[in-house]
Amino acid sequence: MRTFPVADPGDPDIRSAGRFLIWLAARCRRTIAMGILWASVWMVAQALMPAAVGRAIDAIEERDERGLLGWSGALLGIAVLIGFTGIMRHRNAVANFLDGAFRTIQLVTRHASRLGAALQRRIASGEVVGVGTSDVDAIGSMLDITARGCASVVTLGVVAVVLLNMSVPLGLLVLIGVPLLMGLVSLLLRPLHRRQNDYRELQTGLADRAVDIASGLRVLRGIGGERTFGARYRRESQQLRVAGVRTARVESLLEAAQFLVPGFFVAFGTWLAARFALDGRLTVGQMVSFYGYAAFLTVPLSTLTEAADRIVRGHVAARRVTRVLALEPGVNDAAEPAAWPPPGDLVDRRSGLVVRPGTLLGIACEDPQDAPALADRLGRYEDADVLYGNVPLADLALADVRARILVAHHDAGLFSGPLRRELTPGDGETGDLAAAVRVACAEDVIDALDEGLDTEIAARGREFSGGQVQRLRLVRALVADPQTLVLIEPTSAVDAHTEARIADRLAAHRRGRTTVVATTSPLVLDTLDEVAYIEDGKVMAVGPHRELLAGEPRYAALVTRVDDEELEDA
Repeated sequence: MRTFPVADPGDPDIRSAGRFLIWLAARCRRTIAMGILWASVWMVAQALMPAAVGRAIDAIEERDERGLLGWSGALLGIAVLIGFTGIMRHRNAVANFLDGAFRTIQLVTRHASRLGAALQRRIASGEVVGVGTSDVDAIGSMLDITARGCASVVTLGVVAVVLLNMSVPLGLLVLIGVPLLMGLVSLLLRPLHRRQNDYRELQTGLADRAVDIASGLRVLRGIGGERTFGARYRRESQQLRVAGVRTARVESLLEAAQFLVPGFFVAFGTWLAARFALDGRLTVGQMVSFYGYAAFLTVPLSTLTEAADRIVRGHVAARRVTRVLALEPGVNDAAEPAAWPPPGDLVDRRSGLVVRPGTLLGIACEDPQDAPALADRLGRYEDADVLYGNVPLADLALADVRARILVAHHDAGLFSGPLRRELTPGDGETGDLAAAVRVACAEDVIDALDEGLDTEIAARGREFSGGQVQRLRLVRALVADPQTLVLIEPTSAVDAHTEARIADRLAAHRRGRTTVVATTSPLVLDTLDEVAYIEDGKVMAVGPHRELLAGEPRYAALVTRVDDEELEDA
């Protein structure tokens, strides 16, 4: 399989649509150059056919048998040349399309990986979906048309020279008329560009709405919000339809121009050539040749109109791509990252949280939003005042942090593919998969699958229930076996009996290894070494679960779901 090297996604030279397209064309310059060469020979050879036919007709009129055979042989040779060069032109055109599309996909995918968790916070899901579907096709099609577009310009020059030798007025008709008519066609490009851009914006918004509805369908059904969101989607869909019709109107005019402009040459040119033939300024063969040229001009002229349309589409798509590439990751490596220090305390100074090595620590947050924010700081998904062994986490290499501190969010997605591959990501050493499955109480999930761990699963694990997906996420986190594991609500979607078993097994499995569990479940908190109670983003109390229940009323109210007055009454 062919792969394409790509530049650093952060390269400032590809932050604008024009520079991005130039960068892309430079990477495909060999196939683009060969495509232009083969397309030029292919189209020029077609342009020579009417001249050869005209000379053959003149040979018949002059009863020149040798000349007739010669020009008939020339026609045969030109036909063979057209066939061969047509194949080579098409091969290079397809290579240009695939090269441009796949390089764009690679570039956006690598940059999305570089952005990591910051991607969802910086850009809507529909924007990324649109880039991966319609935009890459538009960019590939723009590179595809370069060969035939350039060949059309070359061919028009060749036809103009041939016609000038045949008749100066006919040659001037091509030299002057073609630029004028193409200028008229170009007047449609600006409104087309504007309407395509508006249409693309609405398409992105609708795709984003569809992603939100699909991902939250269970929640919508639970709160009875299906009809409301369905009505909103239908309304936005109709807006997209109206914008599509407005865009199609301009596109239809451009399509019509592909036939109207060449049709003008066929009609007017044939009439003019016939007048010249009647006046004796053209032979019968030359008149037939010009009619052939007038008909042939439909090919390069319609190709130029098509090229203008594809260039506009490609430029709109490139603007969308560069919008993604312009996004900056939430964190970056220091100029000279420090070496990873010996095991030490992981300290978040903002909240005052201290995670000691080898400790099973629970964090119970009064505000549920504080837990993922704190986890992101501990995992350096955002720059914050966090220390590891008295060394600022921001001074350590990001790759080292990712390898040693794993943050497992409660809403992390599952990718499509074999379940075994999904549960054992990465190329390095991992933990025991069977042990992780047992700790997460996921044996029943895997046993219910026809092919067990080798079963192909759908994206986001759509065939599983919420509790099953949550247990599979826990399996994946445990198999990674990081030095420090941060879990966010790992048991919120399972029943109490299963939660108790997971809590006991998780504590035994991670005993002696640094583990942080963000939860308010007393079943889980009771199995941990100590718990930090966090209120207003600050650590208010630290201690074993049972001691906090007895000595910290606010903590007790949080984890037992009972308010302070009820606790006092009890």
